Amino acid sequence: MNTINRRSFLAVAAAAPALSYLPRTQARPAQPGRGGPVCISSGNGIPAISKAMEMLRSGSDPLDAVVHGVKLIEDDPNDMSVGYGGIPNENGVVQLDSCVMHGPTHKAGAVAAIENIKNPAMVALKVCRRTDHVLLVGEGAKQFALAHGFKEEDLLTERTRKIWLKWKENLNPNDDWLDDDQHIGAPGNAPGNAGDLQSRAEALGLPFHYGTIHCSAIDANGDVGSCTTTSGLSYKIPGRVGDSPLIGAGNFCDNAVGAGGATGRGEAVIQSCGGFQVVQHMANGDDPTEACLKVLKWIADHTRRHDLLNSKGQPNFNVVMYALRKDGAYGSACMRRGSRARNFAVHNGTGEAHHEECSYLYG
Repeated sequence: MNTINRRSFLAVAAAAPALSYLPRTQARPAQPGRGGPVCISSGNGIPAISKAMEMLRSGSDPLDAVVHGVKLIEDDPNDMSVGYGGIPNENGVVQLDSCVMHGPTHKAGAVAAIENIKNPAMVALKVCRRTDHVLLVGEGAKQFALAHGFKEEDLLTERTRKIWLKWKENLNPNDDWLDDDQHIGAPGNAPGNAGDLQSRAEALGLPFHYGTIHCSAIDANGDVGSCTTTSGLSYKIPGRVGDSPLIGAGNFCDNAVGAGGATGRGEAVIQSCGGFQVVQHMANGDDPTEACLKVLKWIADHTRRHDLLNSKGQPNFNVVMYALRKDGAYGSACMRRGSRARNFAVHNGTGEAHHEECSYLYG
């Protein structure tokens, strides 16, 4: 994996805030990768990239490979961040989001806030290939899925139903609703900051997720496919949509460059056009890990709400960026060292799928 020295990166970033916008001729040269096939994903994606690699080796399109890979995670009731058994919204309804992007055709498809359909990534693939649209939402997305033979089913498992009921029984001011003046106050001390939902869930012994699996692949020809899918923020306001179904935010690819994706706080990724930024940085000559760190630095610099900052003035939430370059080089970075998402999954075409450690912005 191509990496950069974190301290050097931060020193350069502090000295030159506009570094990410330097013309290509001033960007440092990137190191070459080994070529495809290569698959990367978020840390929960070992089964996904194993399946994707199997399909790539048999000649499948990279987009088909990643979508069938993440389907395994969507189908797994033990992974409560995506698909069947995902943690529901505050009304107890599982609403799913996903988007896909195909490098060779530069086509994309997505669904958001879709209910009772287990595999949103497969539906997003249908949107990509069978419509002139990019994004379908809510009831329209479900009706489109049903028209293409997807089965309607209850996505709550008994386990997640009990989790939601316990959450509902212990509601308190630290939910997603903000008072008019909730953004006012000292950093780290404002009520309802991004860590409160997670802290409340942990105090109740309940799981909490931003959700999501991202998966990208390149084949032996250097063609790119990418996908992000999620059940979204745990206990979210009904209808909330994060970055996962938004092309350019939670997922983006350019067949001439590579792919970028994200997991973590979706609102921050949306506001930074995170996936697009990753690919643009690679196009300007940055290696994949550096591209991820630059996006995280941009997010940190533009996070100004006091309830989203810790006592050091740093974001109190996590975002993880992923990058896969056309030549097979890859990287990932998270907001801070020791965060839960400190590993990502890789299959470089040799050996087995494995975890590697994310780089990080803050120690």
